[in-house]
Amino acid sequence: MSEYYTALDHLALLPAILLGLFGCAIFLFDFWLFPKASDKSKLTWFVILAEGFTAVALWRQFSYLQESGLPALVAFRGMLSIDGFTLFFNAMFLVAALLTALISYRYLEQEGEHQGEYYGLLLMAQCGMFFMAASTELVTLFVGLELMALTFYVLVGFLARDKRSNEAAMKYFVLGSFSSAFLAYGFSLLYGLTGSTRMADIGALLETRPMTDPLLMLAVGCTIVGVLFKLGVAPFHMWVPDIYEGAPTPVTAYLSVASKAAAVAMLLRLFEGPLAGSRELWEPVLAAAAILTITVGNLGALSQSSVKRMLAYSAIAHAGYMLLGLVAGNATGIKGIVLYAFIYTFMNLGAFLVLIGLHRKGLRGENLEDLNGLMRTNGFASVAMLIFLVSLAGIPPTAGFLAKYYIFLALIESGHYYLALIGVLYVAVAIYYYFRVIRAMFFEEPDALPQLRMSRGLRLAFATAVVATIGIGIFAEPFVRLTGMTLLR
Repeated sequence: MSEYYTALDHLALLPAILLGLFGCAIFLFDFWLFPKASDKSKLTWFVILAEGFTAVALWRQFSYLQESGLPALVAFRGMLSIDGFTLFFNAMFLVAALLTALISYRYLEQEGEHQGEYYGLLLMAQCGMFFMAASTELVTLFVGLELMALTFYVLVGFLARDKRSNEAAMKYFVLGSFSSAFLAYGFSLLYGLTGSTRMADIGALLETRPMTDPLLMLAVGCTIVGVLFKLGVAPFHMWVPDIYEGAPTPVTAYLSVASKAAAVAMLLRLFEGPLAGSRELWEPVLAAAAILTITVGNLGALSQSSVKRMLAYSAIAHAGYMLLGLVAGNATGIKGIVLYAFIYTFMNLGAFLVLIGLHRKGLRGENLEDLNGLMRTNGFASVAMLIFLVSLAGIPPTAGFLAKYYIFLALIESGHYYLALIGVLYVAVAIYYYFRVIRAMFFEEPDALPQLRMSRGLRLAFATAVVATIGIGIFAEPFVRLTGMTLLR
C-alpha cells in the first residue's frame, strides 16, 4: 500500500474489486471452465461463490465501522463513503443479483441462450450499483451509473434471436444515452458553478448562490431529468413498458428491482447531499412529477392484458410513491424510501417468478389469460402470487402496507396532506388491476390448464420472497430500526 492507495481505500473498494474480478473471470474462462452446454448450470454456483465473497467484504466493512465507532469510512480523498446507507443498499443489490442468478438457468436453457456472459453481466451491473450507492463525487457516481446502464443494454437484448428483445435493447440504449447526456451536462454545470466534483464541496458552495441564478436552475433541471429517467418517473417513463415487455423475464425482474434501488440511492445521494440547499427549486418539480407518475402508472396498468406490461406500469406508480418520501423531506420520508425500495425488491421480484415458471418453449406465459386456472395446477405459486400482489397494492399485514404507511406518515408529518390524500386514493385503483390477476388465477376457466415448472432455484427464490414479504409485514420493528442506519449524515 502507498499514500495513494491505503489499506482503508482497499477495504472500501473490496466489494467492487471482487465483483469485477469474478465477472471478468466468467468472461475470460467460461469457454474453458464450462465448455459443454450441460456445464452451464455450474455458473449459478460460481455466482453464489462470488456473492459469498462479496458478502464477507461487506461484513468486514460493517465490522470496521462498528469497531472504529466512525459513522463512515471515507476513502480515496472523499470520493467514496462506506456508511450504513452504502452497506444497506449493497446488501439489497446482492440479494437481487443472487435471486436473479437462481431463476435464470431454466429460462435461458429453454430459450437456447444459456451463455456465461449473462452471469458476468449480472455481476458487472452489481459492481456499477456499488459505486452508485457509495460515491460522494460526481465523476465516480457517473461512471458507476454508466457501468450499470451498459450492462443492462446488453442484458435486455440478450435473446439474440428474439426481435422483441433486440428492439427493447435498442430503445433502451437510445433513450438511456439521451438521459445520460442530460445528467452529464447537469454535473458539468455543477462543477462549473463550484469548481469541485465532490458532493460536500458542491453543497457548501451552492448555499452561497441565489436560487434565482439561471445556471443553478439549469444545473438542477438537467440533473432532475437524468435521475428521473433512470427511476422511470413520468414524463420520462416512456421506456419502461416496452423494455420490461421485450427483455428476458429474469432480466426484467432484475432491472425492475436492482436498477430502481440503485437509482433511489443516487437520488438520495444527490438531493439529500449537494442539492439539499436548493430544495425550494426542486421540491415543487418533484411533487408534480410524483403525482403525474402515480397517475400515469396506475391508469396505464388498468387496460393491460400483458402481465409484464401491467407490472411495468405498476413499477412506474411505485417510483412515484418513493419520490413522495423525498418531497416530504424529513427523516421518516427518507427511511420510508429506503424501506420501500427494500420491500419492493422481494414483492416485485416475486411477482415475476410466476411468469418465469409459466414460460416454456412456445408459451411466453406473460398474458393475463395464461394465468387462468393456475390455482388448479399449482396452489403454492397461486397463493404466493396472491401475497405478492396484495403486498404491491399495500394491503396489511404484508410488507407493502408498511412501505406505503411510512411514505404517507412522512407526508402527514411534513404537512403535505393533499399529496397523502392523492396517494391513498390511487391505492384503490391499484387494488383493482392487481385483483384482475388474482381473479384469473382463482376463478377464470382456462382453455388449457397452465403448467408451472419449478426448478430448485425458482423454488428457493419463491420461498425467500414469500417469507420476506410476509415476515417484514408482521415483524416490522427490526427492519424499521435497520433503515434508521441509512440516514445520510
